[in-house]
Amino acid sequence: MLGGYAPVTAPALVLVGGMMLRNVQYLAWDDYTELLPAFLVLIGIPLSYSIADGLALGFVAWPLLKVLGGRAGDVRWVSWLVAALLLGYFVLLRSQI
Repeated sequence: MLGGYAPVTAPALVLVGGMMLRNVQYLAWDDYTELLPAFLVLIGIPLSYSIADGLALGFVAWPLLKVLGGRAGDVRWVSWLVAALLLGYFVLLRSQI
């Protein structure tokens, strides 16, 4: 009932962001195909005011960056399916709002 009310959801997003920052130490800092999607998730959640949209941004970016980095073999078919579905969601449904 209060989910669309920004003063209620903003503190929850800040709390989730703080909990996510604790795990930044475990990122592979020398592998940009892992680091950039994680960064997009971390920055996408507070900028979009949506945990789901921030995570979806990372799920779309991860397989694309793996292919651009020459490591397409690391990406399984399920990741491609999830990325395609989320990209379709952003293009077809989310752009209509």
